[in-house]
Amino acid sequence: MSVELPVPPLAELRRRRSAKWRTYPPDVLPLTVAELDFGLAPPVAEVLREAVETSDTGYSAQDSTLGTALAGFAARRWGWTVDPGTVTAMPDVGVGVVELLRTLARPGDAVVVSPPVYPPFFDWVPEAGARIHEAPLARHPDGGYRLDLPALGRAFATGPAAYVLCNPHNPVGRVHTPDELAALVRLARIHGVPIVSDEIHAPLVLPGAAFTPLLSVPGAAEVAVSVVSASKAFNLAGLKCAAVVTASPGTAELVRRFPPDARWRTGHFGALATVAAYTDGDPWLDRLLATLDARRAQLGKLLAERLPGVRWQPPEATYLAWLDCAALGEGDAARELFLARGRIALEPGTRFGAPGAGYVRLNFGTSAEILDEATARMAAAVAG
Repeated sequence: MSVELPVPPLAELRRRRSAKWRTYPPDVLPLTVAELDFGLAPPVAEVLREAVETSDTGYSAQDSTLGTALAGFAARRWGWTVDPGTVTAMPDVGVGVVELLRTLARPGDAVVVSPPVYPPFFDWVPEAGARIHEAPLARHPDGGYRLDLPALGRAFATGPAAYVLCNPHNPVGRVHTPDELAALVRLARIHGVPIVSDEIHAPLVLPGAAFTPLLSVPGAAEVAVSVVSASKAFNLAGLKCAAVVTASPGTAELVRRFPPDARWRTGHFGALATVAAYTDGDPWLDRLLATLDARRAQLGKLLAERLPGVRWQPPEATYLAWLDCAALGEGDAARELFLARGRIALEPGTRFGAPGAGYVRLNFGTSAEILDEATARMAAAVAG
């Protein structure tokens, strides 16, 4: 059996009714929203099939099952000790972040983010009644990105209500190191700034890097809360299940202040699938990471051969490539070129904040054949 996970034929993929496959006309090849093209992990498919067969479609149970499954997964994958009793179910990461910010921020308070960053960050903060304070990522001489710790120090000194961290960082694929995170925690403790860490891409750290859960960093428990989910790694976004994780009495109090019904909005199928993924999904996840590693290498080769004017730093995590297309025009010119001439849809860089101008984000969580077709279309669009 091949190590790589198979991908259904394109005609079968187009039968899917999710946002990725319903946003554009049929002649457009979408490599946009973070949805995987692979089939479900067998343990996930089996638990959902059993639920349908037994008409098990009621409310999600509010018991320790999710916390126990997450604790086992975190211990095996990252050496992170999680107390199951500190795990609170949420419908998704966005809901968890917004509810945390609502408990931390008063109307008009500043919340710090580091663009280029996942576009909903710019929506979650005002949804909680706060305002954005940007401390952009710093460019590294190797072409990649790092947390700009001096800029964060200056931002924290202004007294913001919180900092929302993306760990690993979408869209640039950066896996923050233990030293970087330790420095971030020191700044947060000095200035009294709580950190809300979006760790949805944690299971998707690729070979060559290692994930550090923020709450595993010494001193982080008092100032930080993590929000996690199996949705990106196991393609469960539509089933609605995530978790807020705390590690101190002070941060646990934030969760106790959530609206009483917040946790009951978690999807029952999402909880069932997440527990199955965390408990029995390791073999499938290992195959997924090997497959994504192969797609990452393939994309680098295809870009060098077909689109030498496009620059990139291969991501350390996620299945999302952050492509510097500034040579093709300003703003979102490259994205529009690829769509209009190549009928290939990518995420426009400006959605990720002002530093994203001239970039596109490409989802390579697909087959070798589709990635080959996508880059061929992109090259043809550039050639005119």
